[in-house]
Amino acid sequence: MQYRSITIEGNIGAGKTTLATLLSERLGARLVLEEFDDNPFLAKFYQNPTQYAFPVELFFMAERFKQLKDIHTQGALFPEKTVSDYLFFKSLLFSKVNLPESEYQLYQKLFDILHPQLPQPDLLIYLHHPVEKLQENIRKRNRVYEQQIPDAYLQSIQEMYQQYIRQHPMRTLYLDGTQLDFLENPTQLDRLVDLLHHDYSIGIHHISLS
Repeated sequence: MQYRSITIEGNIGAGKTTLATLLSERLGARLVLEEFDDNPFLAKFYQNPTQYAFPVELFFMAERFKQLKDIHTQGALFPEKTVSDYLFFKSLLFSKVNLPESEYQLYQKLFDILHPQLPQPDLLIYLHHPVEKLQENIRKRNRVYEQQIPDAYLQSIQEMYQQYIRQHPMRTLYLDGTQLDFLENPTQLDRLVDLLHHDYSIGIHHISLS
């Protein structure tokens, strides 16, 4: 496989961690997962977004940067394939939705200092689901603090992701997740692994695994 670093992205409940875990096992790659449960402000944010939006986003950005920077440093010494379940840029996407403009401007200044220090993945796999499917997945995984996420919030995040992948060209495989279930239908994972041997140009490539 020619792509040494692959990132899985998508909205809340899109199945990023599940696919990243399965793909890393199949490829024999290092698995990099976002450690969101360590964020002490996350549950408080869902209860009171106005009060806790800035600390929750700042904590996420700091933790994501530290994790990715450490992995990049180690990779320079000991190169290996990696599969991750987040882009550092998601910090800016979520903060754009969650923060008032004045706080967002400050947040962006901090982001702009950190972001250039991290490499982009060789390939992005974007999982797209309708909001109804995202809510179904959120209910199934049953994290208490997520159960009251409004449809409108998920739609806003969805739009931010769509805008990002259109405006920031990179090798992107765009998967419609409506009929995807990598756990129940392993042939879909087989098909995806086969596709990873193709040489994709910069841009968005809509992929069907059916």
